[in-house]
Amino acid sequence: MNGPTAPDWRDDIFAVLQAHEIRQVYHVPDAGHSPLIEACQRSNAMRTLALTTEEEGVALAAGAWLGGQRSVLLMQSSGVGNTINLMGLTKTLRFPLLTLITMRGDYGEFNSWQYPMGQGTPKVLEAMGVLLYSVDKAEEVKATVDAATRAAFNGGQAVAVLLRQKLIGIKTFGKK
Repeated sequence: MNGPTAPDWRDDIFAVLQAHEIRQVYHVPDAGHSPLIEACQRSNAMRTLALTTEEEGVALAAGAWLGGQRSVLLMQSSGVGNTINLMGLTKTLRFPLLTLITMRGDYGEFNSWQYPMGQGTPKVLEAMGVLLYSVDKAEEVKATVDAATRAAFNGGQAVAVLLRQKLIGIKTFGKK
């Protein structure tokens, strides 16, 4: 007999996004975020938009805020470098930004190409004045994303939550 499945930590993120009335969700394809993206797509209260590149999400977040809506940008650490020029807008134009970043080039990474941006992501975001929150345990996700959302929308800050590889799981391809 199969019982109910245990809640996924992405369910906790979805609950926080709903509680904070996030209405727009921008994303690039990412396996780490896919259950969250799917939940947002099923929601009648949220509009999801697939991006061609991550920096589009920063500009869209500014537009959403100007239009009176809250948004979130979902991306992988390998895409953070694409956002750097537009990250400066958050300080110049004084609008909040919430981004949730699945990390690569971290704990147990198999792909050497992921290491440079994975290791550089926190430094790059800090250099752009983005507040960083980091989580690597499922039981810390809800409180961390809630605190980051409050800092972004109540405090008017650019905030990134780094969802570490210990949390999202070690990816393996080919031989184990």
